[in-house]
Amino acid sequence: MRGLHADTGYLLYRLGLRSGQMFNSFLQESGLRLRHYAVLRFLATSEGALQRELSTRLGYDPSAIVGLVDDLEKLGFAERRPSPDDRRSRIVVLTENGRTFLRDTDEAGLRVTNDLLTPLDTAERETLHALLLRVADQP
Repeated sequence: MRGLHADTGYLLYRLGLRSGQMFNSFLQESGLRLRHYAVLRFLATSEGALQRELSTRLGYDPSAIVGLVDDLEKLGFAERRPSPDDRRSRIVVLTENGRTFLRDTDEAGLRVTNDLLTPLDTAERETLHALLLRVADQP
């Protein structure tokens, strides 16, 4: 029988746990968690998104998205606005305070990633990133 560390899925799981713990420690002071940060990062690349789109794109349960957006609204980092395409729907948009928060945390976020990937050189980091993108884009 092969050892646990021979299982790539397990190693990815462990890396995800470690990465989440490191990011959550870095975000702790702000009161946010990695899931909030992911929503903010996604919104920063769009003109807004329906909550169901956030759920699909980020892989979070729709009920979790409601709570995350509620938290971000309370902090003034995001807001719900009427959708121009459907009056019954609301889109979530990043506020200027949300953009400022992301700008202010960019360097610290990069430090967390660099700490996590310390054993890898620049080329290995680029290769890992490219491979993870390929795998993550699978349905």
